[in-house]
Amino acid sequence: MQLMTTSEIYAVGVPIILMMIGLEVIFSVYKKRDLYSLGDTGGTLGLLAGNIFVSLSTQGLMLGLYFYLYQFRLITINDLFPPWLIILATFLMVDLVFYWYHRASHRVRFLWAIHMNHHSSTEMNFSVAFRQAWFGPLSKVPFFMCMPIIGFDPSITLVVGVCSTLWGVVGHTQWIDKLGWLDGIFNTPSTHRVHHGSNAEYIDRNYGNLLIVWDRAFGTYAKEESPVIFGLVDNVGTNNPVAITFYTWASMIRDVRRARSLYEVCGYIFGPPDWIPPINPDSDAPLQNLTSLSIDQGSEFR
Repeated sequence: MQLMTTSEIYAVGVPIILMMIGLEVIFSVYKKRDLYSLGDTGGTLGLLAGNIFVSLSTQGLMLGLYFYLYQFRLITINDLFPPWLIILATFLMVDLVFYWYHRASHRVRFLWAIHMNHHSSTEMNFSVAFRQAWFGPLSKVPFFMCMPIIGFDPSITLVVGVCSTLWGVVGHTQWIDKLGWLDGIFNTPSTHRVHHGSNAEYIDRNYGNLLIVWDRAFGTYAKEESPVIFGLVDNVGTNNPVAITFYTWASMIRDVRRARSLYEVCGYIFGPPDWIPPINPDSDAPLQNLTSLSIDQGSEFR
């Protein structure tokens, strides 16, 4: 099965995205919306540079790991379905795995320490899609390791992943309004604005990348109703990419250092971002409570 290479996809996709950004800037000036600021865009470029460096530095190792795991696949997807169905199945699986990775990145503190970089902008425009964490490429690996083990060809998964990443850019805009019934199926600008909101009713909602049906199925879907307040509940107050990168890590390390037990250490690292120890310091509550907390409760620290 012959697919476009990742380089060919970027060669087509990047100029389109740059054109979208240019049109959005013109729209911003024409409508006097102030959708872009120099400082915020500079912070985005700093984070993007680090993300690209880490990605290029580790891409060979990650691909090697995926192809190594592919040797132990449970089934061979390529032998079971026609090419069009293989691609469709890969898109759906990539999107489903991304949903759970994204959800965990909001509800497990050490993953949130990485992912919050993306949410640190108080603006919402196409360029915010490139506000990616330096260590983001590494945090995805444990989640996507399941795909070659199941039987998805890593070479196809890589191409589909690039397409899905480029699609994600489309959701980062205030330029495009609600799209009716499409908002209930796909991750559209409206549904993704909700995801970037710090409003109480929007926190930890709409994790899907291509499809929003995962959120509807797993109870994390929310419609855009009240005006969205972009950014974090506790904004970082800087556009310095180094300060943004280590902002949550610093507070997490402080909490771990003052922990009174292994249970509290685990809670501060693997619990949700707003986890606090039980009132009773001698509590021996099972660690699985951390897992239940880490999924469905809102975070005041978002």
